[in-house]
Order: sequence, then C-alpha cells, then structure tokens
Amino acid sequence: MNPRAVAAEFVGTALLLAAIVGSGIMAQRLCGGNVGLELLANALATGGALVALILAFGPISGAHLNPAVTIADAWQGGLPWTNVGPYVVAQTLGALSGTALADGMFGLPLFFVSHHARSGAPMLVSEFVATFGLLAIIWGCARSRSAATPYAVAAYIVGAYWFTPSTSFANPVVTVARSLTDTFSGIRPADVPAFVIVQVLGGLAATLLFVWFGMRADESVVVPHSEAA
Repeated sequence: MNPRAVAAEFVGTALLLAAIVGSGIMAQRLCGGNVGLELLANALATGGALVALILAFGPISGAHLNPAVTIADAWQGGLPWTNVGPYVVAQTLGALSGTALADGMFGLPLFFVSHHARSGAPMLVSEFVATFGLLAIIWGCARSRSAATPYAVAAYIVGAYWFTPSTSFANPVVTVARSLTDTFSGIRPADVPAFVIVQVLGGLAATLLFVWFGMRADESVVVPHSEAA
C-alpha cells in the first residue's frame, strides 16, 4: 500500500463531494426555484471538477474516487487487492469530509439527514445504467485512449445527470455521503442500500462486458498511475 495513493483518493473524493454538494446548494440559492437550471448548474460543476480531479490525482492513485471503480480495477489485475481496503476507506472518509465541508461553507449543519426520496424500480434501473455506462467509458478509454479518460468520464457524467431520473450517482460512497445533506443533491438514507447494490452490479456487468470484448487483464482504469501499487 502506498500512503500517497491513499491520501490522493481521500483528497480527491473529498473535493468531488464538495463540488457536487456545494454546487447543488449554490444552484438552489441562485436559480430562483428553476429546478432545470439548478440541475444544469450542478451537472456542469460536477463535470468540470471531475476533469480537474482526474487529471490532478490520476498519476498518483488512478483517481478512482469510487469503490465500484476500485473493485473493478483490482478484479482485473490493475490494482493489488491489498490496496482495495485502504482505497475504499479513504474514499468513504473523503466523501463524508467533502459533504461536511460543502455544508459548512454555506453555513449549514455539517451533516443533516436528507429527506429527498429517490426510490422505486425506475430509479434503481437508472443507477444500474449510470454505473454500467461509467465503467464502460472508463474501460473503453483504458484500452486505447487513456489520455482522454478524464474528459470522457466528465462528459458521460454530465450527460447522465440528464438522461437518468436518479441524476447519476454512480458511486457508492457518493451515495452514502449525499444521504447526510438535506440539500438539492441529497438522498434519503432508506434509499441508499438499494442504490449501492445496483451500482456495484452495474460496474461488474460493464467489466464483464469488456472482458468479453477482449480487455487485457493488466489494463488499468481511469488513467495510468505510477504510485498506486
């Protein structure tokens, strides 16, 4: 385990959640109740942050920022299994820290339970699709265009904010952390377990598809990382 890689996953995930939650709060305050405009602002801020974070932290840890990505990478041999636990712990703590940071910056309680309902079969299907698509984009770029991965991931997430009714969480720790902010980007804690299950299944399904497509076992997700091993 490389402590620098683990620290990069913590800081990167914290900044990602600060961007997601913070831009949601700002959008609510500035958009005058126009939910479509709020979603657009939230999506663009998240996409912009993703590009920057993956470019900055990718060379250190791979910039997974997502347990589904970490597990898929380890499963295919791109990351040692001994790194999975520390990565996921760092991502979880980072997500919680980023949520608290965003809430605190806007003068809100650091953590307060969300009441935003996101339940039902359509929501779960959309989260499966969102995570399947995310991993498909990552694996597809890893095979031949790794330098384009940050831009492709961000573009997909911005698009998925709009074509999925769940607004594309596509990340277990993001889902957990967003249950602790009762703001635009929140989700009820009761809806979290089902979201996490379908996100993991979506990521595994995409990985299996690309294995069938002929993906090499040594292909690493997101961007090449020299420090993660």
